[in-house]
Amino acid sequence: MRQRAARDQQRLDSGAVTSPKDLENLQHEIASLAKRQGDLEDVVLEVMERRESAQERITELTGRVESLQSKIADATSRRDAADGELDAETASVTKEREVIAGTIPADLLALYDKLRGQQGGVGAARLYQRRCDGCRQELAITELNEVRAAAADTVVRCENCRRILVRTPESGL
Repeated sequence: MRQRAARDQQRLDSGAVTSPKDLENLQHEIASLAKRQGDLEDVVLEVMERRESAQERITELTGRVESLQSKIADATSRRDAADGELDAETASVTKEREVIAGTIPADLLALYDKLRGQQGGVGAARLYQRRCDGCRQELAITELNEVRAAAADTVVRCENCRRILVRTPESGL
């Protein structure tokens, strides 16, 4: 458009067009081209502003993505470290359990394992202040009397949850 407008302006300035009607048409065309060029420049400016705004938004979002990726990486490394600690602790406790399980009579260990499977992983519970720590129920006076009367090596079970009761000095007997 600029070239066409420059060419038309050159024709007008050169005096090659002598007809008044042709001169008027040429001037009108130059004005029309100038208006069209202005409109196109406005469109280009608007597109450039939108592009700049989009670039700013991209920069902002890219920063947020990088921040989130950093947080994810940090959380992942903390999770992996905790997982490693749990694995090490599990291995240690498993070895310790195997050593202790070797000292327990086979029939009592079998009962414990059976109860543990039935009771969500807890086969024995501490008797603490006349209350079973497994089901959190206080034992009735008759149950407490039976536990008191039982020999120290007798396996005593909770009447409510059927877990093995472990008697301690805090049992309240």
